Amino acid sequence: MDNLVFSLNATIPIFLLMALGYFFRRVGLLSETLASGMNTFVFKVALPVLVFSDLATVDFSQAWDTKFVLFCFFVTLFSIAFAAGISFLWRDRSIQGEFIQAAYRSSAALLGIAFITNIYGNAGMAPLMIIGSVPLYNVMAVVVLSFFQPERKPLDGALLKKTLRGIVTNPIILGILAGLLWSALRIPMPPILRKTVTSLGGISSPMGLMAMGATFDFRKATGKLAPSVTAAAIKLVGFAAVFLPLAVLLGFREEKLVAILVMLGSATTVSSYVMARSMGHEGTLSSSVVMLTTLLSAFTLTFWLWLLRSMGYI
Repeated sequence: MDNLVFSLNATIPIFLLMALGYFFRRVGLLSETLASGMNTFVFKVALPVLVFSDLATVDFSQAWDTKFVLFCFFVTLFSIAFAAGISFLWRDRSIQGEFIQAAYRSSAALLGIAFITNIYGNAGMAPLMIIGSVPLYNVMAVVVLSFFQPERKPLDGALLKKTLRGIVTNPIILGILAGLLWSALRIPMPPILRKTVTSLGGISSPMGLMAMGATFDFRKATGKLAPSVTAAAIKLVGFAAVFLPLAVLLGFREEKLVAILVMLGSATTVSSYVMARSMGHEGTLSSSVVMLTTLLSAFTLTFWLWLLRSMGYI
């Protein structure tokens, strides 16, 4: 029972904030324009400041973990390959690109950091997990959505360059690198600066989660039900069932194991729908998987946390 309470305390507040965002949108306190602006602010300012503040105040030699970063990278790479293989089971080839992206691409930044912060009080190992997985998420999303376009157009070199440029200038990646550099150079953090960045970073999770809830649309979750349910099952259960035991065998515990759980079993990111639509795909499957995984991850993440906690790994 204690382990179940621990798990519920970690997951329920996150989804209550999302529910509040949805409620505020329904009663007119949050508009679509405001929610979009909140998402932009969180992505470009609050989250980068949060990861910077967490990394800048720790010892660089303790913060960096090559084994952990490489594990996140190769597990993500295998997950993409597995999702691509499963996508050939569908007769409708036009949904392959969306299916692959929706099945592997986690909301690692927003939900991941919120999840770990709710348990440990800081971002923990989430920044290193982001370094290992998010750049690969973005590059492969372009490759997958281009190669598996409904019209099967060739890969666009200009689009790949634009994506690589976007990764290099990604605010969260820049915040991580700035924090690691600050830590490596042992630059002191004056109290005025520390209090400012702590306050600014502290609003990232509640604001981002409410903005995500405000954009939730239950009606979209019913589109293309069979592939949507399959992608959601892979995203929330399949990858975690395969790779969490491997992570345990390799010795990952506590914050590292929770970060890996977030990478493997958190909801599909909303940006997968945006990218699919912008690259010529219908977007129905993407939005359906986003909605299903966001809704169901409240239960699956609680289960995984309870299991890891009961087995003494976190």
